[in-house]
Amino acid sequence: MDVVSSDVSDAGTLVACRSCQARHGVVCGALSNSQLRELGRHSLRRTVGAGCEIIAQGSESSSYSNIMRGVVKLCKVMPDGRQQIVGLQFAPDFVGRPFVRESTLSAEAATDAEICFFPRNLLDRMISEAPELQRSLHDQALKELDAAREWMLTLGRRTAGEKVASLLYLIATHAEPQTATSTDFDLPLSRTEIADFLGMTIETVSRQMTRLRKSGVIRIENFRHIIVPDMDELERMISA
Repeated sequence: MDVVSSDVSDAGTLVACRSCQARHGVVCGALSNSQLRELGRHSLRRTVGAGCEIIAQGSESSSYSNIMRGVVKLCKVMPDGRQQIVGLQFAPDFVGRPFVRESTLSAEAATDAEICFFPRNLLDRMISEAPELQRSLHDQALKELDAAREWMLTLGRRTAGEKVASLLYLIATHAEPQTATSTDFDLPLSRTEIADFLGMTIETVSRQMTRLRKSGVIRIENFRHIIVPDMDELERMISA
């Protein structure tokens, strides 16, 4: 990991936080200016290369973090060593589980990412002092639960084409840049990882990607760059 910025002055921290994509996220958006300055004084912004581990499963982490740029994949390692991708996180998502010392999942940068780390003990204290922050984290936990249930539906009931379209729609709705009707992005996962995430074979993933391309729902450049000319059409593919 490369350190991008470190402790700065109160005023400088506030300016930096106001320009940060995570400023209105789950944590920072619920803090007062004084709390934001305090958190900023102890935060550390780092660039993390694709494939680098942010949190190890079973480890006791001393920090939480916000994703400022890039995509993070959440993984579960089974007793026999097999690994399953169980979720993706995007900017400005919060990474970590308050008041739980040992991580039950690993978090790894799926793409080059920029992450803002801050001390666990400091945020835990702020959570106990700030009802607004408690509500924000509670709301985020409920949203993640709803998203997990929706993904269970995708994996259990949707067709192969609908599964691939669902994953592309998930990434597209968090991609930058994005217009009202179209977007483009680089796939943060390899074909093998997509197959594992969706419970499909690589061949099936490739066939469904080709089908979407031939139907004009997506365009593919350089194998991993995806262009979605009409987001509404991609969304319709999910329930077609």
